[in-house]
Amino acid sequence: MAIKPTFGARDSYTRTAIALHWLIALLIICGFALGWVMTDIPGFTPAKLRYFSWHKWIGVTVFGLSVLRILWRATHGAPPLPRRMASWQRTAAHLTHLLLYVLIIAIPVSGYLYSSAANVPVVYLGLVPLPRLIAPDPVLKVLLKNIHIALNYTLLVLFVLHVAAALKHQWLDRDGLLSRMIPFIK
Repeated sequence: MAIKPTFGARDSYTRTAIALHWLIALLIICGFALGWVMTDIPGFTPAKLRYFSWHKWIGVTVFGLSVLRILWRATHGAPPLPRRMASWQRTAAHLTHLLLYVLIIAIPVSGYLYSSAANVPVVYLGLVPLPRLIAPDPVLKVLLKNIHIALNYTLLVLFVLHVAAALKHQWLDRDGLLSRMIPFIK
């Protein structure tokens, strides 16, 4: 016997929020994978340079979509959490979501600043040169690279926790929480 969700009247995110969520998630996974692969390629081969460009394009796209996602969320609230969810879980969910939003903005910004400090231009989609926000600086380059990497691994940990919590709610709690972002599994 399945337990019915314990939500209010609006029990899922809007279609726009769902589309932005999954598109950003897919792009972040691709960007992370590219980052992982490209940094292991020795030297400056054409493939490595191409991967770096794609990685940057993904980052710029994630930044733009994330700004839209945050604006959408600010004007279209999230559906309520299950009523029977423990208060510590509510707090953890809100904190995790806040940190995810911060990271999906901070990571592209740190990568963009790292490129500027490394004196490497960012040309979005190979067509639109983006302005440098800081002057080339070898010391800042190292610092920004380390920040970019640390933020990415922090995002990876939060991503794993986010997915684990969603699966826990789906299969252990059976409270229908996952159906807020995947409506067809109701």
